[in-house]
Amino acid sequence: MSAKKTYNLVELAWTVSGYLPTAWMAKSMELGFIMEPEIPAVPVQVPGSVQGALRAAGVLPDWFVGLNSRDCEWIEHREWMFTAILPDEWFTDGSRVVLNCDGLDGNGVVVFNSKQVGTFNNAFIPYQFDLTDDVHPTENKLHLIFELPPRWLGQIGYTSQMKDWKPRFNYTWDWIPRIVQIGPWEPVTVQIINDAEIESFRCRSDYDLATATGTLWLKGTATGDMVSLTLRDGETILRSAVLSAHEFATGVEWSALPVAAWWPNGTGSQPLYTITAELHDNNATCLDVEQRTIGFKHIDWQACAGAPIDADPWICVVNGQPLFLQGIDWTPILPTFADLTEEHYQKLIEQYVALGCNIFRVWGGAYLEKEWFYQLCDKHGILVWQEFSLCSSGHENWPHEDEPSMDTLVQIAESYIIRRQHHAALLMWCGGNELQEGTKGSKTGVGIPVTMDHPLMQRWQDLVTREDPGRRFMPSSASGPRFIADMKEFGQGLNWDVHGPWNGPGENPEDWAAYWQQDDALFRSETGAPGACGADIIRHYAGGLAVAPGTMDSPLWRRFYWWLEWDVFIKEQGHEPESLEEYVMWSQARQTTILSLAVGSCKTRFPGIGGVILWMGHDSFPCATNTSIIDFWGRPKPAALAVAKIFRNQQK
Repeated sequence: MSAKKTYNLVELAWTVSGYLPTAWMAKSMELGFIMEPEIPAVPVQVPGSVQGALRAAGVLPDWFVGLNSRDCEWIEHREWMFTAILPDEWFTDGSRVVLNCDGLDGNGVVVFNSKQVGTFNNAFIPYQFDLTDDVHPTENKLHLIFELPPRWLGQIGYTSQMKDWKPRFNYTWDWIPRIVQIGPWEPVTVQIINDAEIESFRCRSDYDLATATGTLWLKGTATGDMVSLTLRDGETILRSAVLSAHEFATGVEWSALPVAAWWPNGTGSQPLYTITAELHDNNATCLDVEQRTIGFKHIDWQACAGAPIDADPWICVVNGQPLFLQGIDWTPILPTFADLTEEHYQKLIEQYVALGCNIFRVWGGAYLEKEWFYQLCDKHGILVWQEFSLCSSGHENWPHEDEPSMDTLVQIAESYIIRRQHHAALLMWCGGNELQEGTKGSKTGVGIPVTMDHPLMQRWQDLVTREDPGRRFMPSSASGPRFIADMKEFGQGLNWDVHGPWNGPGENPEDWAAYWQQDDALFRSETGAPGACGADIIRHYAGGLAVAPGTMDSPLWRRFYWWLEWDVFIKEQGHEPESLEEYVMWSQARQTTILSLAVGSCKTRFPGIGGVILWMGHDSFPCATNTSIIDFWGRPKPAALAVAKIFRNQQK
């Protein structure tokens, strides 16, 4: 029996072509010929986006310039066929042939050798298609066909009515225009399986403080005879065992492992280890292998000092040491995230490490971040608060209660857990961003976050308890009695994990100081302040539009009107900005003052508060103004450097 072979289709010569809806499978009734694509085939990378391929071919303009993104929206009104021919030598022994698509954004069909072999309609989960019965002796042609995407999933809408499973941020948010990505965003592989394989491999770890040793739980499914498990520190074998397939499925616990603890950034080192599962036959031939890189840490959660007796605990205790959680809310690096490389992640994450961050909250309006992201967080000591695929909408922010939607959302969450639970960086799971029922029960009109009483939250909690026991699950960010902490309610024990403010608050520094001096929140998983990006970026991407004034009369600035403060400048300074540069300098200084005050106040209150996370980290689009602290060119704004001093100087 030969070993399983895996081929990554990234190396193939892929093309993508565009059709009017359903025309790719049609024949002209009048003339009898097969319908040709409206957009002729151009080369494309897989993973990769339609937009990226068309821009590289000169079909699309640079959507970051001026209002060019509007000239790219026609992409959504076509259907797109990705095509590749698979090498003949892959199919030589008549074995089972499986196509694995780890991420398809978002809905369509898979055609292999003119036969439809499957469909897909969920960008958040992996798909597998059996090609065995349709393999030809030669010229095996594969098509991934992306049909028309959902019409609207953007920021203003109704959460419980959003029932198309595709990243919502692409449809516009307050920091990005509409750029609806289409294409395979994760690897596509073909596996040649010879009756035996490791079908799944799961592991989770902990660190025993009393003995200073590690514990590791391992399980999986395999079709074959024996599975060998080996834990290594480099080339040194720390533990090994040989299990039957039945024992592998039941699971094994290894305790008292001689490993070092994994620590968050700024508190210690990040030792990582390799666990390998190998499937063998009775002749000791290796048929399949799976590996995971892991680390060992122990997490407890304690109540904040002075917290209400019934409040959620928000002091994160890592390996016995209370840690102030400080970092940023992570949003996609680019709208066409299918086109990202590991280098994109490496450069950005290393910047956050240098700034002193120890946590990222991965925002629920996007997607499960790529494996590169988690690997780099493991390496650099960044804890990850991972949200499932739900987000607020504006008009209504309530999670789904219908059974079909809840079934799908549980399926998505389970796939997240299976793919990422082994990572040392993973801190907790969360239902999503700003899920709430509105203003019921609040005298000040602020929202009430969803609780564990919601049926979807109950199902998610049961899922996490079963599949990732010991890991924390929270229903939403924010959570507790209030969504936003209002000064009128300070001192009443209502502010647990809250969002906001995203400005001063108030009109002057005296108001800001008064707010933060009285703050009683137990955690702040999102707070921020607007700050213009560099004048050079604004000019570079203006596309011929006037770069000033930054008001609602400017199409360049109007797209992100939430953060316009041109009138605030005039009120404070008593005159119009004399130049774009003067406004940018003022705006960035204002952001620096606000964020320094907020972060400094929170750190001073520790352990009365568990941490602060800034909305937001980096720009995904060259916004003229936004709440990011790292601009579109990857440069820290002055606010980032000021906050970094607070993060680093007070960090244990």
